[in-house]
Amino acid sequence: MGMEDHKLRVFCTVAETGSFSKASEIIHLTQPAVSLQIQALEELYETKLFDRTSSSVLLTPSGEILYKFAKEILTLYSQAEKDIGEITGLVKGSISIGASTTIGNYLLPLVISDFKTENPKIKIHLLVGNTKRVVDLLNSGNLDIGIVEGEIKKYKIISEKLISDEMMLIVPAEHLWAKKKDISMLDIIKEPFIFREEGSGTRQIIEKYLNKRGITTQKMNISTILGSTEAIKEAVARGIGMSIVSKWTVRKELKAGELKAILFKEGRMLRDFSLIFNKNTVTSYAVEEFLNYLRQYSYSKLIN
Repeated sequence: MGMEDHKLRVFCTVAETGSFSKASEIIHLTQPAVSLQIQALEELYETKLFDRTSSSVLLTPSGEILYKFAKEILTLYSQAEKDIGEITGLVKGSISIGASTTIGNYLLPLVISDFKTENPKIKIHLLVGNTKRVVDLLNSGNLDIGIVEGEIKKYKIISEKLISDEMMLIVPAEHLWAKKKDISMLDIIKEPFIFREEGSGTRQIIEKYLNKRGITTQKMNISTILGSTEAIKEAVARGIGMSIVSKWTVRKELKAGELKAILFKEGRMLRDFSLIFNKNTVTSYAVEEFLNYLRQYSYSKLIN
């Protein structure tokens, strides 16, 4: 990766988002820095590349031409890196992964550390954010792959199921229900319940499960709304209420006997963790290695 393709990447990001401010957020550059990169390209080609109106930034006819070639050039750079990596057999390079909260905080750190022992030369950048942010970064070419909860239906994105996640009810170890294997949703709705904030992937899956069984969240006794799984686990352990979380997030607490996880009589509450890629990018040799590793990894050993 040289200076030239960095400029092209900035240019493509502005073109795709139609905004200097959005582009600067995505590539972690200040807005003046983004403007400077574009200015440098405009001076190089001695033409305006964007028409800046009050509401949006549009490509000029020259900009359209450069955009078409820039995409091809960036693809060729990746292809060159990949092919060279294959003949030298040197798996190096860096991988940028975006992951939604549960996966990024509880699952990937374990998998990445195992991968790194086998491939010490590969640099890994992990960005944890909500699914929407991961998709935006993937679309603008700033991530190689994303791993998110749930399905993504966007035309540029390919989604592939990695593993399934199970959601379980958690109660303190000394709770009356702690010995039970499963419990009915109708019993749960009477008890003080701790929920995640609106828009959380975890909350959406719980609501979907309840709605399918004719239970609205209005019927629940929601005592507290907390913004993170860590806060929820702490509150449950202290007896403030019960909650439903991914089995991945309570691995340590279940092993230590601080919390108990209970299944639902109405059936399992499952969701998929999916790998997502941008249809238009060539994956590097390092990324291919990591993907194969992810697909073959035995995740069950982390839980049991």
